[in-house]
Amino acid sequence: MTLLWFAFAILLLPALWLLILPLRRAGGVRAAQEAAEASEPGTEQNVAIYRRRLASLEAALARGDIDVDRFEEDRLELERGLLEDTERSRRAPLKSDLSGRLLVPAVMILLVVASVLWYRQQGAEGDLALRAAQQQVLQKPDASVTALIEALETQAARQPENADVWRSLFPLYRDTGQVGAAESALAQLIELEGRRPALLAELAQLRYFAAGRTLGADVRSLVDEVLAEAPDQPTVLGMLGIDAFENGDYRLAIDRWRRAIAGMGDSRSADALRQGIETAQRRLAAAGQASDGTSSGQRDTAPGSVMPDAAIDRVVE
Repeated sequence: MTLLWFAFAILLLPALWLLILPLRRAGGVRAAQEAAEASEPGTEQNVAIYRRRLASLEAALARGDIDVDRFEEDRLELERGLLEDTERSRRAPLKSDLSGRLLVPAVMILLVVASVLWYRQQGAEGDLALRAAQQQVLQKPDASVTALIEALETQAARQPENADVWRSLFPLYRDTGQVGAAESALAQLIELEGRRPALLAELAQLRYFAAGRTLGADVRSLVDEVLAEAPDQPTVLGMLGIDAFENGDYRLAIDRWRRAIAGMGDSRSADALRQGIETAQRRLAAAGQASDGTSSGQRDTAPGSVMPDAAIDRVVE
């Protein structure tokens, strides 16, 4: 994490430099502006032009080129133009190039504080700490699942609102037989992310196997909730296929497993379901029944066998 904050500090340096740059150029900009204003016509030049034009009007009046009314009209126009030119040439004095110097450090501090607060709210500091804890355990020669669980539990105590912590703990609890802890971790995950079908399917599957592969009322309620929102949810379909297989309904098991494989992204679990489909097809063939896409002449090499427990276990990995 120290290296991360050091990298952030390096990234902030160009932004802070851009804030300082206008202040460093302020003196040159002020000098250029003063030179530009000095080269523009001033009030004295405007008055001199006015006098020359007025003299021309008086000479024209004396020669009889214009009458008195025209003279008065043109003279008023000259006076109005002189007033407008004088007003335009009047400028406020330039401020010192040192004005606003204290504002720059204040903006720099505000930028740094805002960046840190934004990262703490929107960044992945917690995930980085989680990954660092995992790597610290896994890189040890005597790394073990128990040590990894303890490291993740420490992270869960430090950042209980981080869903990734509970997402990492759940499969470790499940695979080590800590059903109660696994269900608790999954409940925390559901509380943080909502009742998503994938999470509810994991909970239903966990309770199903904890109850000795029995579809109790609580499991059935979760299954109905999942299927109402996601009819092709592979975890639930895989579990229902196992239940149908163990109840001897091989056709239903095959149908559910095929649907599960269609939406499954894990190749190992998909292979386990394919093994289960082959076993169910052999059972149907042994009973003289043909399943879809198979011949009734196919025979199970071990008629008394059931779907291997290892294959069933891989379905829920």
